[in-house]
Amino acid sequence: MNRPVVRLFGLVVVLFAVLVGFTSRWTVFEANALRENPANHRVLLQEERIKRGLIRAADGTLLAGSRKVDKDRYARRYPTGDLFAHPVGFFSVDRGRTGLEEYYNDPLSGRATDAVGALERLLGPEGIGEDLKTTLSPEAQRAAYDGLAGRNGAVVALDVKTGAVRALAATPSFDPSDPAKANTFNRATQGRFPPGSTFKVVTAAAALDTGRYQPSSQVDGGNGKVISGTPLNNFGDEDFGSIDLTFALTNSVNTVWAEVGEKLGKKTMAGYMEKFGFYSDPPMDYPDNQLLPSGEYRNGKLLGPESRFIDVGRMAIGQDKLLVTPLQMASVAQTIGNGGMRMEPRLVQKVVDPDGRTTDRPLPEDAQRVMSRASADELTAMMKNVVREGTGTAAALEGVDVAGKTGTAEIDPAAGINDLWFICFTPETAVAVVVERQKGTGGTTAAPIAKQVLQALGE
Repeated sequence: MNRPVVRLFGLVVVLFAVLVGFTSRWTVFEANALRENPANHRVLLQEERIKRGLIRAADGTLLAGSRKVDKDRYARRYPTGDLFAHPVGFFSVDRGRTGLEEYYNDPLSGRATDAVGALERLLGPEGIGEDLKTTLSPEAQRAAYDGLAGRNGAVVALDVKTGAVRALAATPSFDPSDPAKANTFNRATQGRFPPGSTFKVVTAAAALDTGRYQPSSQVDGGNGKVISGTPLNNFGDEDFGSIDLTFALTNSVNTVWAEVGEKLGKKTMAGYMEKFGFYSDPPMDYPDNQLLPSGEYRNGKLLGPESRFIDVGRMAIGQDKLLVTPLQMASVAQTIGNGGMRMEPRLVQKVVDPDGRTTDRPLPEDAQRVMSRASADELTAMMKNVVREGTGTAAALEGVDVAGKTGTAEIDPAAGINDLWFICFTPETAVAVVVERQKGTGGTTAAPIAKQVLQALGE
């Protein structure tokens, strides 16, 4: 056989293999990545020709719809303006997609995700997307924004039993109809704040669930206790002496919970934090690039949960280098209120096709058992005492037992500037509130906002 011909044949085979490989890469293996690439405007231009599905609130209120702009193109419209901008997001040829518009783009744009769906799309209507019915409450969302009243901050409300997101509000918001001017930074899911004393409930959960402590355990609330080689003071330098663990949570005694954290140790605290969801992106139906994990950070990077750089005593009271999102702290409250079972937060309750058939129901899903029901019940009783007679009395509701915990994280002590927190739950709803860089305390500023949200939900 002619050797040059063999070489040419071999070259053709190699080139053909390369062609097949790259074609397969872009059309099969990495088709989704190519389609979702923000620089790929071709896909967005194609999707302009599709009448995207509707997005509705839990009560049927229209949050996103489509309007025809010419014979072949549609544009998105958002009747509620900036009220639901963060959870719903936007769809734009120039700016791409965010929020639910991004996460659920396949059903919203009518793109089949299985063989049966593909066949039905070929035989049925073309260019029509599926609708989303969310779990969001317009009343709760409005109450959250009214409570924040223009101050930077966030509110997250979750259904205790299912993890359904009832409110996801962050200020400042934006106009989804004008994404060119939009600052889409979502403080509810991307904002990282020192949690202050709200984190003491995580420490309390570990203390009770390990059996090392009981609500009646006697502890030393003395001021100036040495933690990690450095004296730690209570708020206002108050010296409590011998008290029980319930009193220590009710009055948010720093030195008690720092010592509890040290005695439990870094490994135990890390284990419970990971079960609560710290150190991982929250498992919510929301774009990954709009979710951040909570945990200890150093130089902007998330540390390992047992890093040598962690001061476990100060972390146990929400200090050290601990930074959390409001979504994470709402999940902590939901878990305790649900008897120790952490649920995956969900924004969408069902997806409906153009023929009115439900094609997906994302709720509910168990995430993980974090603590025993007995331990959760003990902690619930302790947190109810915080609202009844401690630092969270501003969240009290007539006829409803609210369990909660305040937090006042010092940002600029000389100027009295703090990040103000409150987390709480009833048998139905868990709420987390943070108000950024304000004077005051979590009990006086954040707790009343949580109360407004609960009332809006009929609590």
